Amino acid sequence: MARSRWQLVLTAALAALIAAPAASAAPMRQEPSATPAAVQAAPAGSPVAINGQLHVCGLKLCNQYDKPIQLRGMSTHGLQWYGECYPNKALDVLANEWNADIVRLAMYIQDDGYEDNPRKFTDMVNNLIEEVTKRGMYVLVDWHQLKPGDPNFNTSLAKTFFKEIAAKHKDKVNIIYDIANEPNGVSWSKVKSYADQVIPVIRKEDADSVVFLGTHGWSTFGISDGRDETDVEKNPVKFDNIMYTFHFYAAEHQSKWYEGLKRILTKFPVFITEFGMQNSSGNSPNDFAYAQKYLDLLAANKIGWTNWNFSDSKSVGAAMKPGTCAKGGYSGTSNLKEGGAWVRDRIRTPDNFPTS
Repeated sequence: MARSRWQLVLTAALAALIAAPAASAAPMRQEPSATPAAVQAAPAGSPVAINGQLHVCGLKLCNQYDKPIQLRGMSTHGLQWYGECYPNKALDVLANEWNADIVRLAMYIQDDGYEDNPRKFTDMVNNLIEEVTKRGMYVLVDWHQLKPGDPNFNTSLAKTFFKEIAAKHKDKVNIIYDIANEPNGVSWSKVKSYADQVIPVIRKEDADSVVFLGTHGWSTFGISDGRDETDVEKNPVKFDNIMYTFHFYAAEHQSKWYEGLKRILTKFPVFITEFGMQNSSGNSPNDFAYAQKYLDLLAANKIGWTNWNFSDSKSVGAAMKPGTCAKGGYSGTSNLKEGGAWVRDRIRTPDNFPTS
């Protein structure tokens, strides 16, 4: 059985200390001059303990040492439907067995979500942020607008939600905000108009954290709408510490999307907040070969990703077999679907988080 990330880090540190001459012994990594309390509180060797507060440097997501890093992890399914899948036991497995760096919290607005009970779902997100934080992972707070596709439909709700979340968690270093999941059937100019209204609400409370923004055409920079990235090139979001998001489903989004992404990575800071090995419905056979082609591209460019999804939904795209969450069978691989086992293997390989 593979060792956890924490075991690997501690083993490497001990070996280095034994091998180094006493007179020239040096720390394993350069410490920041003042390590924030939130970083100090993270479990030793965890992604947050190593990388600290993230920021955008050039086209990359960088750690506290100004080094580009790649975060890899899982997205929840809709919290309103699969909330039972995310108890502490499940988060322990993601942190300690899967070696996940990041957990994306998919907070739907419509579809029985936030709009129906803002207090309930805000409290749910707050609790999950606290629990993910305890385990030293980054947490992506995902405003999962999907239907309607125009994010401006929910601007008022988004301002209320993100103001409270940012105010409560502004002292944490592991929070990332995604303010629009998959804009669709809407122009880029309208998506940008929405961003120009919501980002200042977050920045007023939390000036440091990174903000993600979905792009038109279901977060494909317009490719799924027959357009391309030139819409964003001509009218970029004018805030610092911003990344754009891109989604792909490997069995469906092949040459046109893959080649488009290759271009886009040379122009914009990008994070893959959602992908699957199936088609966009999540119910086709897995195309592992094309998915691996994408992941190789992302690894070569240090582009982070979260896979859709860590739940026991009946769909092919869900990582776990139906009934797993009810019985709490998160540990090991016996309750994983083929795709779940495949993506777990790609998350749990040792990370390369440079510190100097």
